[in-house]
Amino acid sequence: MTTARIVTLFVVAAVAEIGGAWLIWQAVRENRGWWFALLGIVALGAYGFVAAFQPDANFGRVLAAYGGVFIAGSLAWGIVVDGFRPTLWDYVGSAIALVGAAIIILAPVVTDAGEA
Repeated sequence: MTTARIVTLFVVAAVAEIGGAWLIWQAVRENRGWWFALLGIVALGAYGFVAAFQPDANFGRVLAAYGGVFIAGSLAWGIVVDGFRPTLWDYVGSAIALVGAAIIILAPVVTDAGEA
């Protein structure tokens, strides 16, 4: 259940952060209106709260692992929302980032006594 919770929280965090940044991008770069920026600010704030619900108590580890999710999520958002066409190298880089994120967040934590 913990792995499912971790993955779910990372997905929700990605939607909030990437969606928030996209909304601000739309307001500034595409002149979509100030309310897009306001919604983006709200979504980015929600991202911070969602990330805080991760079961791991180490902020640095959670945010480092989220970096990989952010990379893959950003490409996925671009494909679905903006019609972006990634290259093979975008996919390869995204896969590497996700493997790195999984290693960081799912690997057993070794204690000072050397136990996993």
